[in-house]
Amino acid sequence: MAKIVFMGTPDFAVPTLEALIDHHEVTGVVTQPDRPAGRGGQVRMSPVKQVAQAHSIPTLQPEKIRAAAAMDDLKTFEADAYVVAAFGQILPQRVLDIPEYGSINVHASLLPRWRGAAPIHAAIRAGDTETGITIMKMDAGLDTGPMLKALSVPIAPDETAQSLHDKLAQLGAELLIETLAGYLNGAIQPQAQPEGGVTYAPQISKEEGEIDWTHAAEDIERLVRAFTPWPGTFTYLDGQLLKIHAGVAELGEAAPGVLIEKDGHLAIGTGEGLYLPAELQLAGKKAMPVEAFLRGRPEIIGQTLGS
Repeated sequence: MAKIVFMGTPDFAVPTLEALIDHHEVTGVVTQPDRPAGRGGQVRMSPVKQVAQAHSIPTLQPEKIRAAAAMDDLKTFEADAYVVAAFGQILPQRVLDIPEYGSINVHASLLPRWRGAAPIHAAIRAGDTETGITIMKMDAGLDTGPMLKALSVPIAPDETAQSLHDKLAQLGAELLIETLAGYLNGAIQPQAQPEGGVTYAPQISKEEGEIDWTHAAEDIERLVRAFTPWPGTFTYLDGQLLKIHAGVAELGEAAPGVLIEKDGHLAIGTGEGLYLPAELQLAGKKAMPVEAFLRGRPEIIGQTLGS
């Protein structure tokens, strides 16, 4: 049983922390400071902090992990290794090197594909057929450290960012426990990442969720799935924000953004093919199945979506 300091913040990191608690001595947890969240702006603890408190694990929440005071606090935990999963801050080499065995990262892609902050969204958006988890020893680069182990999973045709997130969060926890044991006893040695096949998945913004109807319907379908549930995809109907929560691409033709009826279903023209939305939501209203939406607003047939 090793002494571990865990660094993580969102829901994705929770299964890994819980697995570490079951298999090792977690001497400390580092997570992002409490932030305002939701419509009311109420200050909330991160999911990782909630787990740490439930297990009475000492918790640090530095604004900057590279600050001298934060590094001094880290050293008091006397960890054998740091484990990092979606922490939210870049760790400098002087932090990574504090524990004897360095720092290990749980990354949600098959490195070197999709280095960066949003690998799950990027994989779906690009139409990848598989992704996975890579356990790596961290260095100061952006997900450039040597790999310890990787495991792939298929991406289902109807996969959303949420469903893939949940699969990879659990897989990451399981693979981390298996890999950490081998790494600590010397059975698993770090291996450099391949030089080819490097791609990047930068942080995404809400603005990227606006649908460009001149794109192909298949691209739009992937965008909607990749941005479900966050940041969501949207367009405009009569100047009102219209969120699109789900849908499928089909063969057919109509001018980009034009609403038509096809075989009793609402369809939207794109640059190539038709997009058939399944659930729509006007700003300030509840989301509803497209059939109910169309019954309430039959006059939208023939209108054009977009800003």
